[in-house]
Amino acid sequence: QLQLVESGGGLVQPGGSLRLSCAASGSTLDYRPIGWFRQAAGKEREGVSCVNSDDQSTYYLDSVKGRFTVSRDNAKNTVYLQMNRLKPEDTGVYFCAARRFGMCVPESRSYYYWGQGTQVTVSS
Repeated sequence: QLQLVESGGGLVQPGGSLRLSCAASGSTLDYRPIGWFRQAAGKEREGVSCVNSDDQSTYYLDSVKGRFTVSRDNAKNTVYLQMNRLKPEDTGVYFCAARRFGMCVPESRSYYYWGQGTQVTVSS
C-alpha cells in the first residue's frame, strides 16, 4: 500500500521560498502521476501542480505559473514542489496525491493516495 508523507512546510514572509517534499513508501511512484493540492481555511481544495511519470510533463495552476516548480526523483521515490516568490494567498495546507496509473488530471477525486498535508503560511 502506497503511503505519502509531505514535509517542508512552515511560516515564510511574502517573497520567500519553501521546498515541499513528498516521500513515498510501500510502493513505487514510477508509473504514477503525482499532484500537489492545497486547501486554504474555508475554501475548497484546489490543484496546484502535477507531474507525469513517463515524460515528466508538468502542469500548474495559473496563479503559480512562473513561481512554483514541480519535480520528481523516482530513484528516491520522492516528488518536490519548489515554491518561490510566495504570496499570502498561497497560504494553506498542501497535500501530495498519487493516482493509481495514467496521466495528470485536475480533479482531486481522481487521486487515490493522499498524504496528511503540510501547513504553509505566508505572512509578514
